[in-house]
Amino acid sequence: MKKIITTASALLLLQACSTFDPYTGDSKTSKTAIGAATGASLAAVVAYIKNKDKDSNTRNKRILAAGAGGAAIGGGIGFYMDSQEAKLRKQLRDSGVSIQRDGDKINLIMPGNITFASNSADINSNFTGVLNSVALVIEEFNKTLVVVAGHTDSSGSNQYNQKLSENRASSVAQYLRGQKVMNERLEIVGFGEAQPIANNQTAQGREINRRVEITLLPIVVS
Repeated sequence: MKKIITTASALLLLQACSTFDPYTGDSKTSKTAIGAATGASLAAVVAYIKNKDKDSNTRNKRILAAGAGGAAIGGGIGFYMDSQEAKLRKQLRDSGVSIQRDGDKINLIMPGNITFASNSADINSNFTGVLNSVALVIEEFNKTLVVVAGHTDSSGSNQYNQKLSENRASSVAQYLRGQKVMNERLEIVGFGEAQPIANNQTAQGREINRRVEITLLPIVVS
C-alpha cells in the first residue's frame, strides 16, 4: 500500500467533496476543503526549507549578498508581500493559476493539465507566457525565496512519480532562471504523490493533483 503523507483533516474534507476547480475561482466545493488541502502542501514546503537549512539566517544573507536587493525586507514584510500578491493577481488573472495567501507566504498553484503534457516534464509552449508574467513579478520583488515544488497523482509507482515531480519542478525553475530570476533564490523539491489536493480515485481529481506549486517566502535576517 502506498503511503500518502498529508493532514487527516484535509483528507476528510476532500473525501466529502465530489468535484472542485481550485484554478478558475469557480467554486464547485467549499473553499474550506480546498484551503485545507493546499495548506497541507504549503506546510510541507515550509517544513522542507526549515529542515534543509539549519541556519536560514546564513542562507538569506548569502542570497542578499548575491544581489537580491542588498538589505533584507525589514519591518515591512506584510506590506511587501501584499504588494507582490496584488501584482501577481493582476498579471495572472484568467491564466489558470490559483494564488493562495497564508500569512507572509504566497503560493502559486499551476495545474499540470495546462503546464505539461501527460507523463512529460517539458513545459507546454502555450504556458510560457504565464511563466513570463510570474518571472517578471518575482524579479521585481527580489527579496523572496522561490520554492518550486512538483506534485503528481497516484498513478504509477512511487519511484516514477517522485522522479517526474522533481523533473517538472526543475523544468519550471530552469525556465525562471532563463527569465533572469537569480539562481540563489530558487529551491527545487519533488513531493511525488504524497501531497494530493483532490481525490485520486477520479480522473478530475488526478488531473488536479498533477501540478507545480511556486511558494514565495520573504527573505528576513535577524
